[in-house]
Amino acid sequence: MGNTEQSPVVWTPSEQSLLNSQMGRFKAWLESEGHGPFADYHALHQWSIDELEAFWQAVWDYCGLVSDVPAQKVLGRRAMPGAEWFPGMKLNFAANLLRHADGDKADDEAVVAYCETRPVLRRTYRELKADVGALEAFLRKQGLQAGERVAGVVTNGYEALVGMLAATSLGAIWSSASPDFGVGAILDRFGQIEPSVLIAVNGYGYGGKVFPRQEAFGELLEGLPSLRCVISVEQLPGEVPIQGERVVTWADALADGAGAEPTFTALPPDHPVYILYSSGTTGKPKCIVHGAVGLLVNHAKELMLQGDVGPNDRFLYFTTCGWMMWNWQASALLTGAAVVTVDGSPGYPDLNALWQIVADEKVTHFGTSARFIAGCRKAELAPANTLDLSPLRVVFSTGSPLLPEDYDWVYSDGAPGALLGSIAGGTDICGCFVGSTPLLPVRRGEIQCRFLGVDAVAYGDDGQPVSEGRGELVCRQPLPSMPVRFWNDPEGERYRDAYFTTFPGVWAHGDFIEFTEHGGAIIYGRSDATLNPGGVRIGTAEIYRQVETIDEVIDSLVVGRQIDGDVEVVLLVVPADGQSLTDDLQTTLKSRIRSGASPRHVPKHIIEVADIPYTRSGKKVELAVARLINGSKKADNRDALANPEALDGIHDRLIHEGLLE
Repeated sequence: MGNTEQSPVVWTPSEQSLLNSQMGRFKAWLESEGHGPFADYHALHQWSIDELEAFWQAVWDYCGLVSDVPAQKVLGRRAMPGAEWFPGMKLNFAANLLRHADGDKADDEAVVAYCETRPVLRRTYRELKADVGALEAFLRKQGLQAGERVAGVVTNGYEALVGMLAATSLGAIWSSASPDFGVGAILDRFGQIEPSVLIAVNGYGYGGKVFPRQEAFGELLEGLPSLRCVISVEQLPGEVPIQGERVVTWADALADGAGAEPTFTALPPDHPVYILYSSGTTGKPKCIVHGAVGLLVNHAKELMLQGDVGPNDRFLYFTTCGWMMWNWQASALLTGAAVVTVDGSPGYPDLNALWQIVADEKVTHFGTSARFIAGCRKAELAPANTLDLSPLRVVFSTGSPLLPEDYDWVYSDGAPGALLGSIAGGTDICGCFVGSTPLLPVRRGEIQCRFLGVDAVAYGDDGQPVSEGRGELVCRQPLPSMPVRFWNDPEGERYRDAYFTTFPGVWAHGDFIEFTEHGGAIIYGRSDATLNPGGVRIGTAEIYRQVETIDEVIDSLVVGRQIDGDVEVVLLVVPADGQSLTDDLQTTLKSRIRSGASPRHVPKHIIEVADIPYTRSGKKVELAVARLINGSKKADNRDALANPEALDGIHDRLIHEGLLE
């Protein structure tokens, strides 16, 4: 069966979308500037990679980004790693995100913050800028300089945005973690970057419960001797703030700097704005440094053009401050949209809660995880039938491949009128390689397209593009948001090893992907977790697609067990409530996998477990389980897991089943 038969069209752009979406207007503007004409999105994409510099200059100009000193050219040094973007430019990241604070939108909502422990907070662009100026003035009084680090152990809310903008306005580097991280996991991150200032909540709410963290974060302060100042955020009203000599409250910090304007210090294009982290499940996380101009121009393209986010929109992406989607969400401020943040459990008081906020706030762009959408499908939710979601134009999904059945749910019971934008990229680029566009149809089970300016293809083991079928996701030309470096990697050796040793001079991302006959993409999982039974490469997502549509299974994880020079496929399943792994269910699973994938995909072993381990950003931890089942003696970093006890349960089950000594 061909891809066209497997991937029927489930959404088609209207004439309005083709002409009046931001991407449609960008296409028309390019043609009026003498580029093109472009027959369709794919022709536009081809031009964007053939004329890389003209394309990125066009993004800068069309999206109205601002600099103090213009660039001498778009691309200086072109080699990867080490490409130089917009050399000679001087700019400020925060100035661009707050560019609407002095214009017609100054008194429009900039941030609407929901959380489980405090009332909904609403702030305009004018108020946001005033608080950023106040906090920056306070930070300067503490002696904070450009290039120093401001770390946040914060929830997805207003203070995180103000903290980031104040830090980047003066040229400091922002780095954040979620307050549900263990102290060890936070120290694994912040201990490497030695922050001068810490902004931390006194606790958080989740699932209807409160979790005070003052005592734990007191221990954190002891582990960060570089700190000169700590700002305690009253996330849990009535609880005492974090205690210590260097601690001030958030309210006192803002009062101290009240009335000051942000400085928006102009800095070089590759000046760092963020330090993000790899998951850290197999050791201390890598500290990934992102530069100002690269993130700015790439996020403008992704949000304004690919995502069609504009000044009249309302944007909600459910995330935590420990996931790159927080940074992506923060950049939506540069569009002039209202950013609706939500902190807490996505399932509290029930799975309908997020959809209710989308309806109440008239959200136009709602982002979530593939796991959340699958949970809604399994719970048989039908927000399309119970809520007014008419303003909702785009639903973003990321974190893991979105099952074809989840496309079905969105277009029947979820948000039938919306463009379902499955997007995929990574922390490494704080952005996307493939994703959505308002100019193309959505096909069931497929990501719509390569993003503009992204020269992405699938490589075979020979380092050549595959003519059909799947391969390693690579990027053959530089992207602005590739990291400027890793922290504490002066020679760039760890950076090169991470992305450029598999195919020298070409970015190898680590995903197993297929580009379809109509320009879409299907991701089959991480290539380091790819199974290889009998020498045939199998993506783990191919098995999840079969298993996780069975009602009796709530979750699963698949790994390869090395044995006698070959690989056995081992499937771990968490049965739904009231179910167990019976012989009949095993037969059903094997039959579904055999018919839906292939006989080679059928697991040798199917084992019932109580839970599947996840990273704190909601991704299955296949590698740690694969190492466990293959007898690795190297300790995994349990602090990086949201539920490390799941690994213990799996360990015990593997011993019980005779797969581990």
